[in-house]
Formats: sequence, structure tokens, C-alpha cells
Amino acid sequence: MSSAQRKDDHVRLAMEQQYAHSGRNQFDEVSFVHHALAGIDRPDVSLGTAFAGITWQAPLYINAMTGGSAKTGAINRDLAIAARETGIAIASGSMHAYFKDPSCADTFRVLRTENPDGFVMANVNATASADDARRAIDLIRADALQIHLNTAQETPMPEGDRSFASWAPQIERIAAAAGVPVIVKEVGNGLSRQTVLALAGLGAAAADVSGRGGTDFARIENGRRELADYAYLHDWGQSTAACLLDAQDTGLPLLASGGVRTPLDVARALALGAGAVGSSGGFLRTLLDGGGVPALVAKISTWLDQLAALQTMLGAPTPAHLTRCDLLIHGELRSFCADRGIDTRRLAQRSSPSPSSGSADALHEMTGSTR
Repeated sequence: MSSAQRKDDHVRLAMEQQYAHSGRNQFDEVSFVHHALAGIDRPDVSLGTAFAGITWQAPLYINAMTGGSAKTGAINRDLAIAARETGIAIASGSMHAYFKDPSCADTFRVLRTENPDGFVMANVNATASADDARRAIDLIRADALQIHLNTAQETPMPEGDRSFASWAPQIERIAAAAGVPVIVKEVGNGLSRQTVLALAGLGAAAADVSGRGGTDFARIENGRRELADYAYLHDWGQSTAACLLDAQDTGLPLLASGGVRTPLDVARALALGAGAVGSSGGFLRTLLDGGGVPALVAKISTWLDQLAALQTMLGAPTPAHLTRCDLLIHGELRSFCADRGIDTRRLAQRSSPSPSSGSADALHEMTGSTR
């Protein structure tokens, strides 16, 4: 099967998952403690975020999806226009197809052509050479490089890799040669605390935990197998919420993607420590369901507006202030935290005011906001 056909199959199978998804994931096991007097004024709220020396005007990005065929090039064009019109960052899909067939370059280059001043991330796998990584960066004049980790996808992939031992040293080589910040990400199965700590030592500038709950690439690759005999790998890994909790205080800036369905999920991920939050499948569905670019622009704009509204209600003048809000962890996610030695009580009490604070001032001290 050609690389272009495989890319088209990925989009088709990802969309089938979007329609079949139950709608629930472990973000539903994270809730904010409601403090009814903690709210602030909307003009005092900013969506700006900063991590790893990178500054974005909003903590939302269109995460890696596709490229490598005529159909996926058209998708990338539309995604780039939506990113341009809403001012959010965007990542390319894996550019391995470009290394194999340079004639598909324009299916990736369009991300920069249509979004000349935006923040664009190139994307390569951990088997790419440092020279290939630089080729990917140069092709789209990338502001950062994503390196994706996908052992749970490669394993059922009929033509997938079966040699993973070289990935860590290769990440270190790429990070040293890239010349732009390197963000290492999973593709939907999550990064454990141990993995995040290892990435910090390999020179990564940030880690996108990209956990279970969104598009399941192990399921996609199993669907491409004649016998579909890897069904037991469906839903492999940790959820995005679990990964963020697991990787607290590692010292490496975190991004979050995987199962992000609503602005509330964005706020939850930010409150759990993410510097920014990415979405793929939901944005792709909006684009391909008939509404095209206008529908996607409207959805992203609505998400940004509603995220600002949530920050206003929660008393968080910036996304970073959401990490001071009290969170309750429920269900299986709470059991995960108990087994991993994560103190959920601290999360539920992190806004506790100082004893000397007055009643009204105390509520705003809880969130770090001011009147």
C-alpha cells in the first residue's frame, strides 16, 4: 500500500472513531470546586500563555493530523487557514511521507503558505535522522519541532517499526541539532512520569502528554489488518488527565492533548498543569462534516471565548492562574492517583487563603486574582 493511501485511510478511520465514540473520558473525573464569589471582570482576563520560552496569544493549538496525499494536503490547507484566522498555533502531521517521497512536499508546505505569520510546528518520528528533522523544519519554516512516540501504533501497524531501542538517543541527537524548541509527544497513549523525566534529560523543551481518550491509533492500525487480531490493544495507555497528574513537578513544561472535547476540558487540562492544550479529532470532524473552514473558525473562536468566560468565573486572570483553582479527582482517576502516590487532597485545597485574609479578599487570594 502506498504512503498516500495509508494517510487517507488514517483520516477515514479516525473519522469513524469520532462518530462511534461514547463521548466520555477521564476528563469527566476532574471537577472544579465552585467558589461563588471568586469571579473577576472579563476585561481583566487574558488568554496568553508561555512555556519553554514560547509565547502564544491563546493556550490552544491544532495538533498534528495529516499530510502526504492530495486529500490530506487539502485538509492541511483548511486547517492552516483556520489557525491563521483564529491566531492559534498548528502542527503538521508526520512528515515521514515527505522523506520517502519529496513530491508530496506541498501537502505540508501549505501549512506555512496559508499561515505565513503563524506559529507552525513540524512533526517527525523518533527514527528520523537529525538531517531529516532539519529538512522538515526548513520545508515549513517551523517555529518548533514535534517528535512523536507511537510504539502502541507501530505494533499493530502491518508495515510498522519493530525496533524501538534507538529512539531515546535519536531524540537527543535531533534536539541538539534542531535549532528550534523540540516538543516530544505521544499520539494518544500517554506519557508516564518516568518518560517525561527521561525526555527532560534528552534535551526536550516540552512534552505533550497526548493521552488516551481521543483518537486511538492502535485501533486504527488494527482496523487496517486483515484479521484485526490486535483488538486487545484498543484503549491502551493512560488518559491525558492521568498523565498530567503523573507528571507534576517534573520540571519539564507540559502540553496536553488527547480527548479534548470542550472548552471545559481545556480549562481542566490547564488547571492540571498544561501550558497549552491541543485538539485534533474534534476539529477534523468539524471541518469535514460539511461546514468547512467557516465552521472550524467559528468553533475555535467559540472555544476561545468560552475559555475566557470560564477563567472569569473561576477567578483566573491568565491560564496559568487556573493551576491555583481547587480540583476534585473522582472515580478510576482517583484510584490511578492512589496507586501512583499522587496526593489528590493537595489539589482540592490549593486555594486555601491565609488566615489573615478578609472574607472577600480571601476568595480572590484563592485564585491569585485581584479586584
